[in-house]
Amino acid sequence: MTQNINQPAETTAAEGAPETGAAPDQTNDSALVAQLEAEKADIKDKLLRTLAEMENLRRRTEKEVADARAYAISSFARDVLSVSDNIRRALETIPADQRASEGPLKAFADGIDLTDRELVKTLARHGVKEISPLGEKFDPNLHQAMFELPDASVPNGTVLQVVQTGFSIGGRVLRPALVGVSKGGPKAAPLLDDDTPII
Repeated sequence: MTQNINQPAETTAAEGAPETGAAPDQTNDSALVAQLEAEKADIKDKLLRTLAEMENLRRRTEKEVADARAYAISSFARDVLSVSDNIRRALETIPADQRASEGPLKAFADGIDLTDRELVKTLARHGVKEISPLGEKFDPNLHQAMFELPDASVPNGTVLQVVQTGFSIGGRVLRPALVGVSKGGPKAAPLLDDDTPII
């Protein structure tokens, strides 16, 4: 009988030992879980930031590649424009009556004219567009005013003469048009965004 009495006492002591040992283990487990949760949140934050940075890098690279395609020939096109200007000046030096009459000078002038048109077409195929603003309202973003012409019959600030044609590439001005602007006429009517006058 003494054995039976002692046995439950040992069992009770044995059962009591794990209970006192379980409290420190739960504390360690809770601390470990909290530490792992913090690490998980940190890693998730770093991952999301890295993904966002990679997406921004991808977009930035796409834009740079698109700009490089659109504007790669800018300096070359700017240099070729002087050739086009010289061709046009050569045409302007031939008197109109000699260009109209049949003969070798007319054929020569027609050849120069065809060469100029082909050059402008080639530039247009590569995104270089002409800015020919005759009769339009002066726009300082596209035009460079060289002089003012007194003319009361047209609104003030209208382009009356184009000294040198301008060119743009991909929406950017490659070379502004050199123009003569009207002075002294009535003020131009203000325009809406779609270029219709406000009445």
